[in-house]
Amino acid sequence: MAGSLAASAFFPGPGASPAASAKNLAGEVPDSLSVRGIVAKPNANSGNMQVKAQAQTLPKVNGTKVNLKNASSDTEEAIPYTAPKTFYNQLPDWSMLLAAVTTIFLAAEKQWTLLDWKPKKPDMLVDTFGFGGIIQDGMVFRQNFIIRSYEIGADRTASIETLMNHLQETALNHVKTAGLLGDGFGATPEMSKRNLIWVVSKIQLLVEKYPLWEDTVQVDTWVAAAGKNGMRRDWHVLDCKSGCTILRATSVWVMMNKNTRRLSKMPDEVRAEIGPYFNARAAITDEQSEKLAKPGSTAGGDAMKQFMRKGLTPRWWGDLDVNQHVNNVKYIGWILESAPIAILEKHELASMTLDYRKECGRDSVLQSLTTVAGECVDGDTDSTIQCDHLLQLETGADIVKAHTEWRPKRAHGEGTPMGGFPAESA
Repeated sequence: MAGSLAASAFFPGPGASPAASAKNLAGEVPDSLSVRGIVAKPNANSGNMQVKAQAQTLPKVNGTKVNLKNASSDTEEAIPYTAPKTFYNQLPDWSMLLAAVTTIFLAAEKQWTLLDWKPKKPDMLVDTFGFGGIIQDGMVFRQNFIIRSYEIGADRTASIETLMNHLQETALNHVKTAGLLGDGFGATPEMSKRNLIWVVSKIQLLVEKYPLWEDTVQVDTWVAAAGKNGMRRDWHVLDCKSGCTILRATSVWVMMNKNTRRLSKMPDEVRAEIGPYFNARAAITDEQSEKLAKPGSTAGGDAMKQFMRKGLTPRWWGDLDVNQHVNNVKYIGWILESAPIAILEKHELASMTLDYRKECGRDSVLQSLTTVAGECVDGDTDSTIQCDHLLQLETGADIVKAHTEWRPKRAHGEGTPMGGFPAESA
């Protein structure tokens, strides 16, 4: 009942006339009411609304303008104009109310997000922008990667170059996160003072399975001492969904003078910088220690098949790193340039050992040689192929020697965790 009375105050019923429902400030009933709530006087000619330009001019009596104001009009002018009360102008300012609600909502969402992004483990420093973090009391660096569409090959799996690039990225981010990144490619501040840079001497990797497009992989990396003047860096790559091992790798790095391009001993100041991060853990326990054979040598008295690819050159600046030499991952692509297409189609790389002998510059012209032992046997899952590779300048100087082992390609998802290295230990 109260609601209908309130509504009738704003919306008169059909029986009520506008004149009966509206009053002016003086309490008088106007003759008529316009749609704007302003009193309008009746017009003799109700059918036509005429507007005259002279309506605002003052009348004249004997050529003199006459002001028609009286006492009552002066009294009315002294009263400030107040808009008539209607349903619309009594509503609250919805824009201000909406802005206040939105501000409160955004503040609550931001606070909730910050609380949700806090690390689950107290010993892990999380980088919310995806650059990884240091775990296990500062001894291991961990970073996740999503396999992109441009990182897969014809068989819909990530290429070996993609995985190697992930290894290199985590190595650099490890140095950066630890606060040891100087102005070189992974060089520490003490190395930068002495114009020293890191160069890789050897890499060995074992591949259990290859991730697919949109798979997320977890890469753990750490460092250790390698003799008196070297540093070893290891990696362990896992499938984040299944926890299976994807790849294990180890490498040896030595120092080179950036100006003279000669190998250098490790200064005590540099050892003091990186020594606290040394970890005795090993990703590969059965490291390849035998000297790699050159392509073209005989095995068991039988000559092996040899393949060659000539005229390989670095792309202008595209294949060089900040130390002005060819990136070590690029060498892997050149090595596989001479591998027979029959191996690449029916087999996948299971292991690789690379022995870097000499750096390659932007003006170098190289040739790739591959010798093959074994045959591709269709349907035989136990058949493996071993290859020896050599990447050398066309002048004859050796750049990289490598040994690879290939297994028949398996259906996606057949990989199993490699023994002796459980995922939970990471």
